[in-house]
Amino acid sequence: MAPSSGIAADCPGRLQRGIEAIEKMGYKVVVGKNATKSDHYMAGAVIERLVDLHAMFSDPKIDAIITTIGGTCSHQLLDKIDYELIKNNPKIFMGYSDITALNSAIYEKTGLVTFLGPAILPQFGEFNGLMDYTYNYFQNTLVEANTVEINSSSYRVLESLSWDKKDTRERFKEFNTGMQIFKQGKANGKIIAGNVGVMLLLAGTEYFPNVDGAILCLEDDEGECPESIDRYFTQLRHMQVFEKISALVIGRFHPSVGFGDNHENGLLHAILQRATEGYDLPIVYNADFGHTDPMFILPNGIQASIQANEDGIEFRFLETAVQ
Repeated sequence: MAPSSGIAADCPGRLQRGIEAIEKMGYKVVVGKNATKSDHYMAGAVIERLVDLHAMFSDPKIDAIITTIGGTCSHQLLDKIDYELIKNNPKIFMGYSDITALNSAIYEKTGLVTFLGPAILPQFGEFNGLMDYTYNYFQNTLVEANTVEINSSSYRVLESLSWDKKDTRERFKEFNTGMQIFKQGKANGKIIAGNVGVMLLLAGTEYFPNVDGAILCLEDDEGECPESIDRYFTQLRHMQVFEKISALVIGRFHPSVGFGDNHENGLLHAILQRATEGYDLPIVYNADFGHTDPMFILPNGIQASIQANEDGIEFRFLETAVQ
């Protein structure tokens, strides 16, 4: 389904390739009747997007709902969702970026574990389907229901190819440095994950997630800049979020954001230093989730542990994400 942007309407080839990738994995695919609607920057009117959301949670034949892509407007749905319906029909709900609004609200209002993970157009719609790293975490987290350990990918993919025009080959893979430590420490807590800018849209509302004791996992897109990231993390400080959480994990930023690859003594370190000054909690960055590929999957609400010290980084789930 498309709860935010209507880009699926503009990229029918990419959408079909994503559907075929899931079918090749052995699943049947149901496409929401409004999934290819387009209304300016929206995938149809609020009511149309709600119809698809409610229909998919109501349908007992559907086990998982995977969103087409993010956007800017999934939070338009929040005060109109039938949360009781969702609570009574639990199933996998997954997406990232703007889908953070739905992931956060559904988890907060129903207790249902929601998933920051691959979406149809950007990940399943790749030339050869999911990248192997992403596929392995899909299998481990959602299919085999393991207590997953997060290990960094050996590669990253930053290249952009125009969908339905130039995406006729695999994108270029380059070396990935993996997770890096900003501040050492160890912690246990529930995972709360999402796009930081979208999550902050929910500040002061009933949909903002309870972050008490959480391992907070945050990312943002390639359209951001150091100034905007600074704003977001400063706002989190003013909201006393860093006083409440047990650890902070930051997803890999695209180099176009402006942090570059040499983070030590760079802008990202300076921003984190200011925002988290006075707080003693483990902080890790450059993790494999967010707006670059490949990615692991983060389940909102499950217990996890993280340890970051001179011996390296150990990030693992302490319970399974699906039953």
